[in-house]
Amino acid sequence: MTEARLISTGNVIVDIVMTVAHLPEPGGDVIAADSRMTAGGGLNTLVAARRAGLPVVFAGQYGTGPMADIVRAALQESGASVVQTGLDDVDSGYCVVLVDPSAERTFVTAVGAEGRLTRADLDRVDVTERDLVHVSGYSLAHPVNAAALTGWLPGLPTGTRLITDPSPLVGDLDPAVLGPVLRRTDVLSANAREAAVATGLTDLAAAASALTGRIRPGGLVVVRDGAAGCWLAGSQVREPVLVPGFPVHAVDSNGAGDAHAGVLAAGLAAGLPPQQAARRANAAAALAVTRSGPATSPDAAEVDAFLGGGGAILRESR
Repeated sequence: MTEARLISTGNVIVDIVMTVAHLPEPGGDVIAADSRMTAGGGLNTLVAARRAGLPVVFAGQYGTGPMADIVRAALQESGASVVQTGLDDVDSGYCVVLVDPSAERTFVTAVGAEGRLTRADLDRVDVTERDLVHVSGYSLAHPVNAAALTGWLPGLPTGTRLITDPSPLVGDLDPAVLGPVLRRTDVLSANAREAAVATGLTDLAAAASALTGRIRPGGLVVVRDGAAGCWLAGSQVREPVLVPGFPVHAVDSNGAGDAHAGVLAAGLAAGLPPQQAARRANAAAALAVTRSGPATSPDAAEVDAFLGGGGAILRESR
């Protein structure tokens, strides 16, 4: 039987991460306490799934240039199977990430080759019934990618599960693009803000329940609520339920949602019930925020140890 894989159609870009005492006021400036450049974006979910034991495929586009050099090296190191050969006339994009003392992050993104994913590119991807395909709202915000994905997704094998993360851009996405993608979605994973923007509801249980009506029948909605855990809604859980999280000392929340999504995908691919898969995803996200950097998801053994210790941090964060 063909092994399940996570196929990402997302954007792997460079994160320029700066830790600041506070965000600058308009026209102001802040000296960063530290800074680093590393591949991020869609890479984080791939790395999380791979470390959790799920084979991964990167189907997105990337470029040529100094930013793309970082992207290409990170993809090679990730263990992902890379479908595209890359574009030679444009560099990959980058994102400036400001991390404040609350561990919250603020983004400004410059788009590059990752915004030029075409239908011909997607047609190179060999998708099976056992695979899970991951789509990000960041991709849907790019007109070329959006046109390609909305034409390609309806043709996926019936058994292929589509995981959609609407991203912080959910309120800006064209309903004519987002609507059809959601109707093919089997797992919708959003954070609290994204769920509230999408539904107009601040009660997360109600928001999760409302979103079940927008996705494929029988699908699962996951609404992440930070240290509190995540809400699940859909036919598989009967009524909205909170899967508790694990309070930890957070130092950097960048990539935590991606860690959650990747480990959740690995759990579902392994046949775990939604609540058990979500518990492992909560643990992975908790461990990820204790570490600086975007692709900080733990491996399966670290999640096992963390859960076996009752959710305590069992070793120093790396």
